[in-house]
Amino acid sequence: MAEYSSILLENAVNELARLPGIGRKTALRLALHLLRESPARTELLVRAVSEMRSQIKHCSRCNNLSDAEWCSICSNHKRDENVVCVVEDVRDVMAIERTSSFNGLYHVLGGVISPVEGIGPAELSIGQFIQRLNNEPIKEIILALPSTIEGDTTAFYIFRQIQSQTIRVTTIARGISIGDALEYADEVTLGRSIINRVPYQKT
Repeated sequence: MAEYSSILLENAVNELARLPGIGRKTALRLALHLLRESPARTELLVRAVSEMRSQIKHCSRCNNLSDAEWCSICSNHKRDENVVCVVEDVRDVMAIERTSSFNGLYHVLGGVISPVEGIGPAELSIGQFIQRLNNEPIKEIILALPSTIEGDTTAFYIFRQIQSQTIRVTTIARGISIGDALEYADEVTLGRSIINRVPYQKT
């Protein structure tokens, strides 16, 4: 006996269930909710997702998600251009911004070095970041990378690339547990880790 009376509903559930953290039961609830909504409301959702997918960009300066050439952080003249926080992912930018403890700029690597997964420096925006150091008045770099082997490897690689320059290199305080991703840290802990950052030690 077929689980669904409509192949259209089944197709919608199958696609929704592909989203991270969405099981088939949740996907079914979402699909039925959309059916109960007015066509105009559903169209707004479809349009928003479609426009996001087709029009969103990566900031040409920091690699963050953006609607324009520069993201809203890079184009904000009230931000401190002398300090750049290097993070793995755009979700880390969002997590740090929620703490309201940092007023500098960011650089999003788009991942961390992981030979097992075939991710080397060339697959990340490290080269773009090195170019920024030559073109911008950056005086401090905060390495806010995961407390994992991959995160530490990436931090060490970046440090080796820039250690000849007269730039202060710091890392977030270890209030973040070993192996934790920044996006899952509570705002108070993450905020204190940024404020109480310490000089980066290559060991």
